[in-house]
Parts: sequence; structure tokens; C-alpha cells
Amino acid sequence: MINKSVENVKTALEGIQNGMTLMLGGFGLCGIPENLIKEISKSNFYDFKCISANVGTDDYGLGLLIRKKKIKTMIGSYVGENEEFERQMLNKEIDVILTPMGTLAEKCRAAKMGIPAFYTPAGYGTEVAIGKEVRSFHSKKYILEEAYQADFALIKAWKGDQAGNLIFRGTAKNFNAIMCGAASTTVVEVEELVQVGELDPNQIHTPGIFVDRIFQGDSYERKIEKLTLSKP
Repeated sequence: MINKSVENVKTALEGIQNGMTLMLGGFGLCGIPENLIKEISKSNFYDFKCISANVGTDDYGLGLLIRKKKIKTMIGSYVGENEEFERQMLNKEIDVILTPMGTLAEKCRAAKMGIPAFYTPAGYGTEVAIGKEVRSFHSKKYILEEAYQADFALIKAWKGDQAGNLIFRGTAKNFNAIMCGAASTTVVEVEELVQVGELDPNQIHTPGIFVDRIFQGDSYERKIEKLTLSKP
């Protein structure tokens, strides 16, 4: 058995350099790799290209990297909860590539499965299709989308074992599962790291073959992006 566990977040991020492409799991503030993002925010590395469904909030998630101007290019789908990101985008301080969410998910999955490209109707006839090959299948237009190429995938799971087998919890599975294994190096932080054999095989969502490094995170704030209360 290959032991993929590492001691801490610093060891887990060894090899990250300026200008690398990072995939980050999570949606909103749900299932984000909190410890990994915080550690990168404290580092001296900059000019990242980040692939994520969202950009966090002003003071949390990817917002920590955006506020410190560590992201050069942002590829994402939902960007509506971060005022600092909006400011940087409108002032052209950050390059932004908006991508339909389903396309973003499939580009991650394709990278994970070794599929170089695929056709999709999403985005045809819009700015999304500019510069991309268009083909017709069964009288419908499709555009060619290439799989992402990332250096690191930063993932959050609920439980994992030392071999990298993972269990996600509820909606926190979101983009974490499809990004896991979609980059040259996949790093996973878990709330609970256990010995091999302690996880029920029937409950494992992602097998360890897709994981390169795994560690137990120190703390999780589980912030709520928006809280809506109804009157009794």
C-alpha cells in the first residue's frame, strides 16, 4: 500500500510555483479547500491561473487570493458575490474567462479521463464560441472545447484514508469529485484522516488512484455565503 498522507499543508503544497494553473474544488463557500487556500494566500507565489466554479467572497475562499492579487487569470462560472473581484475585472487588473458551468465541469472531467476535447452546444452563437471550431451533428451546431491542463488540483473531502480513498459529504462533493485527478498533482485536505481499512468500501466516492497527496486540515470555519431568515 502506498501511503499518500503528508504531515501538513506546507508539505502538501511543495512544488507550487509562480504562474501555475490551479484547479480548486467547491462551490460558493461549500466544500472549498480552506487550509490550502489560506496557505497559498500567505505564500510569496503569484500570477496563478485559477479554475473554479466561483470566486469566493471578499474575505474568504478564493477571495483571499484575489484580494492579494495573486490570481492573474480567473476561469469560472459564478462571480456574483465578490466585490473586489468585480473591481479588478472592471479595471482590467485580472483576466477573466467566463465559462458555462456545465462546460467547466466537463472540461475538468475530460482532463481527469484523458479526453483531450469534446463537442458541446453550450455557448454556440455567443462570445463563448469565438475562435473555436464549430461542427454540425444531427442538424445542431456544436463547439469544440478542450480539456483543461492544470498543474495542481486542490480538493476538499470529508474523510479519507492514507491511500487517498475519499468520502465527500452532501453537496460539498460538487466540483471536488470531478477535479480530483484532473491535474498533474492532486492534493486533498480532509476533515478526518483514517487508517487504510477503516472506510467502508461501499461509501467511497473517489478511489485513491486519483490522489497524490492527502492531509488532515487543522480547522474549518464553514462560513455561510448568504443567510436568509424567514419570519415565523
